Amino acid sequence: MKRIFLSLVVLLVTTAVMANDAYVYTVDLTKVSNDQILVELETPKISAKEIKFFLPKIIPGTYAIADYGRMVSNLEAFDKKGKSLAVERQDDNTWIIKKAKKLRSLKYLVEDTYDTEKEGPEIFQPAGTNIEAGKNFIFNGCGFFGYFEGMKKQPFELNFVREKGFYGATGLSQKAAIPAGDLVVDQFEIEDYDRLVDSPLMYSATDTATVKVANTEVLIANYSPNKLVTAKEIAASIAEVLAAQSKFLGGKLPVDKYAFIFYFTDEPVMSFGALEHSYSSFYFMPEQTIDVMEQQLRDFAAHEFFHIVTPLTIHSEEIGSFDFNDPKMSRHLWMYEGMTEYFAGSVQVKYGLVSPEQYLGMLQEKLLIATQFKDELPFTELSLGALEEHADQYYNVYQKGALIGAALDIQLRELSDGAYGVQNMMAELSKKYGINASFKDEALFDEIVEMTYPAIDSFLQTYVAGSTPLPYEAIFDKVGVDLVTDGTMEQYSLVIAQNTITVKPYNGKALGLETGDVLIKMNGK
Repeated sequence: MKRIFLSLVVLLVTTAVMANDAYVYTVDLTKVSNDQILVELETPKISAKEIKFFLPKIIPGTYAIADYGRMVSNLEAFDKKGKSLAVERQDDNTWIIKKAKKLRSLKYLVEDTYDTEKEGPEIFQPAGTNIEAGKNFIFNGCGFFGYFEGMKKQPFELNFVREKGFYGATGLSQKAAIPAGDLVVDQFEIEDYDRLVDSPLMYSATDTATVKVANTEVLIANYSPNKLVTAKEIAASIAEVLAAQSKFLGGKLPVDKYAFIFYFTDEPVMSFGALEHSYSSFYFMPEQTIDVMEQQLRDFAAHEFFHIVTPLTIHSEEIGSFDFNDPKMSRHLWMYEGMTEYFAGSVQVKYGLVSPEQYLGMLQEKLLIATQFKDELPFTELSLGALEEHADQYYNVYQKGALIGAALDIQLRELSDGAYGVQNMMAELSKKYGINASFKDEALFDEIVEMTYPAIDSFLQTYVAGSTPLPYEAIFDKVGVDLVTDGTMEQYSLVIAQNTITVKPYNGKALGLETGDVLIKMNGK
């Protein structure tokens, strides 16, 4: 009886929306088998004789091939009578549907990326998917939902069948929560596929908090398997950072709702991080108490939240109309990631959340890490080749990229006698373009020079588009900071800090250590 009732609910929902020629997806969270979940799609009307169905090869913000379609199996197509249509799998991410004019529905199984054994590229966890029956589901839309060729801009509806104790955390506004016996059907309407991929959801037992930041309602959603940290603790920790960012951005933010979604793992991890979205950000981190990770958490939150400036309101055509299966890279990672990282630190020192000494320590760390990368590689070339040729240089966008932001800020302040900096520059760019307009990738430098000073053209061409290293000593000398190049710093290169200090793969062999060994003391410390 319960199953019949659910089917009727979804059928009624689907019938209402199909008149709008939308994609209507349904996922039942209560039915997981072999770490897989069934995805069902009522398709929009197809006019072609045959058509390609895609899952993304890559998504914005990750700068790495993912091949999400690898996680899909048993894809079947049906006409309105339920009769099977021929399907040919072309590659990891592409299926060709025969007799597509008759197509009315698809169904397929999806495996999550967090614990997959499938071959292929490793997927950055904040852009990944998770299926833990009765505990946690991570829905990055790119890993579950596809689109038809040439039909990316049509509307989407998502229906999630869940238990009453579960909550779907997202930056999306929920259309309805339809009771279905002892279950609930959550319904979301989304304007197109770009927004779908830009809107992660996390389903788990409710642990949320809200913070009002200027005109924006900010949701903090948390999944901590051992309850070492709560959403209220996270909210209290990042609230003053968000308040400072609001002041930094002029007291009004470009979004009315924003979601911080935190997934903490108690499994050993060698990497973790966060991924920005226009109306939310997703965090994958090792599970710790708030006092242990507080500053790192604030740094992460500050960086990701500042992405509401770029690329949300300042982006090139390559990002504004992103091709998920044949991507074209922008040359401006120095701005998307580097400037964002610079703002994330400078806002904290500007409003007294960290001391000037602490902030200089942050910059010093970036200088040290940046030395591990190719300093002569033009940043525009790094950006264009971030997927393949220069993939091993990508992490420098958070190091030298932020230092480019600092250097440009100092240059602008010098030219304007302190009256104008990158904060003003980004505000002007944001006002000129906004959410719905894109700049031409090759024209950005000219735009910046036109709104600032002719001398900035030389800076951009020499240090961003050129191979000349930044003259750090001369730059920081302008603001009274000495750069010591012949000093020493004590650091342990064979370890990384997470919950504990553990040995990286291979780098402890000379000392007789093995991967995963925990260091209790080194040199008496």
